[in-house]
Amino acid sequence: MSRYDALLVVSFGGPEKHEDVIPFLENVLRGRNVPRERMLEVAEHYYHFDGRSPINDQNRELVRLLRESVDLPVYWGNRNWHPLLADTVRQMRDDGIRHAVALATSAFASYSGCRQYLEDISRARAEVGEGAPQIDKIQPFFNRPGFIEAMSDRVRAALSGLPDAKLVFTAHSVPVGMAQSSPYVEQLESACVLVAQAVGRSEWKLAYQSRSGPPGQPWLEPDITDYLRQIRSDVVIAPIGFLSDHMEVLYDLDTEARAVCDELGVRVVRAGTAGTHPAIIRMIAGMVEEVPSTCPEGCCAPMRRPAPHFATNR
Repeated sequence: MSRYDALLVVSFGGPEKHEDVIPFLENVLRGRNVPRERMLEVAEHYYHFDGRSPINDQNRELVRLLRESVDLPVYWGNRNWHPLLADTVRQMRDDGIRHAVALATSAFASYSGCRQYLEDISRARAEVGEGAPQIDKIQPFFNRPGFIEAMSDRVRAALSGLPDAKLVFTAHSVPVGMAQSSPYVEQLESACVLVAQAVGRSEWKLAYQSRSGPPGQPWLEPDITDYLRQIRSDVVIAPIGFLSDHMEVLYDLDTEARAVCDELGVRVVRAGTAGTHPAIIRMIAGMVEEVPSTCPEGCCAPMRRPAPHFATNR
């Protein structure tokens, strides 16, 4: 039996209509020195899809399935858009929840994908004040069998449509300084090895996407579009670094990367993300029932001078 009395899904959040886009991005960028021109450039990505990010609908489906599989109340709160995390924690307090376990919708450890969620939880509890439940965050699940099974099924399905293509995994690029303060790259490479082995591939490449920092600041490379131009080959792209098919997957891969492949005259199939694959639901249910490994306070330390970026799970 779980020692917890609730499961909290914590995610990034995203706009749901055109008029949400700018307020949402202002939430994302609050306190960061990002030029407004850059914010408006990112806003165009959302306007390309009528201002609606798919991440909230995907989280609604995740929560629905978890409520059918977990013998605990399941709550959901976001970092940057409704339902906001503090509002959710307040509802948990009012419902009598005293000790919850939190799952962030990020499989890999980095400041923005792990430590920042701990800070979000701490800030939300402080805002709620007296009576706010204790909340432990589950460690990233990059090498859990359920995650590997789900990604392997997605990649296998994509390869069936293009069996001789090169296999390229992608993840969100982050500043090199941020990567050096966490096991992000090591965990990504470990997961890629496990998935590649499961689908019978000995050769693969890890590339990055969604870079957004200043030109002079080093970020993880190679960028997926640069790599596509380098190999000029049929390719299966597997966004292993993202849990769901949210905005960055739809725009950076299905729009920009596909346009590069069309320009080069090569074929591309994009593998699905793990999403709500049954293995993921089983994995989360199992993690809640056992005594999960939770994040220590000092994990995934930020860079000394964190740079503004859009390292997100949108």
